[in-house]
Amino acid sequence: MGQALVFGLIGSSALVIGGALGAYWRAPHRISGVLLAFASGTLISALAFELFPEAVHLGGLWPAGLGLIAGGLTFVLINTALDSWVAQSAGDPHEVPALSSEASEDVSGAQAQQTERVQEAATRQASSAAIGFALLAAVTLDGVPENLALGVSLLSGGGSLALLVAIFCSNFPASLVGAVAMRSGGRSAPFAIGIWTLAAVLLTLAVVLGRGVFAQFPEEHLAFPLAFAGGAVLASLADTLMPEAFEHGRPLNSMVTAGGFLVSFVLSG
Repeated sequence: MGQALVFGLIGSSALVIGGALGAYWRAPHRISGVLLAFASGTLISALAFELFPEAVHLGGLWPAGLGLIAGGLTFVLINTALDSWVAQSAGDPHEVPALSSEASEDVSGAQAQQTERVQEAATRQASSAAIGFALLAAVTLDGVPENLALGVSLLSGGGSLALLVAIFCSNFPASLVGAVAMRSGGRSAPFAIGIWTLAAVLLTLAVVLGRGVFAQFPEEHLAFPLAFAGGAVLASLADTLMPEAFEHGRPLNSMVTAGGFLVSFVLSG
């Protein structure tokens, strides 16, 4: 259990670091895009060479395949519900003051893994507070399955170092740009740092939970939850991380994604 806590603290520490940095520094959009491209590459490699192969090895192709599809579907359903919540939070566009052009640019470029949702809310002149909490919810939604998967990976031989690096690399730009959005919405620097620290605590607990709960299961029964978490991560890659990297990280996004893939591959060897 101690190892799970250490892994969780390392992976989630990026949220605190990024939140603190974003509370005082407005990062250029290209930097966040490049960071997300690198994180995407590391996650793809970790999924392709560790998470899903391990699930197939433990339980066979069918349980692993069903878990992968179920994880992706669950992410889509929860993501859609979050979209609806943000749309309702936007309120009446005639009753909410318009964002400044500078703030609108920051919000539309905010990573937080939900670009389309943020742009829609900003277009409807949603309050910055609602947008900021939507960003935080989106990061948590992506982070919980990733950290559960990290916890489960500890049961099969020391833990996935590649997945740990991938989680750290995806958490950092999420909290960095999310904190910038919160500051643009009028929140204080201590508030931004505090809220991302709470998210870090939650995701650390997810690693411990993944390690503790699934330790009670026979080894072959780990295939479905391991693949389920992998499916949710894969869906978040397709829906949020890679589109955001493409939008803001060009022309470096392709090379940086390949670099992240290579680093993760070496770590998984």
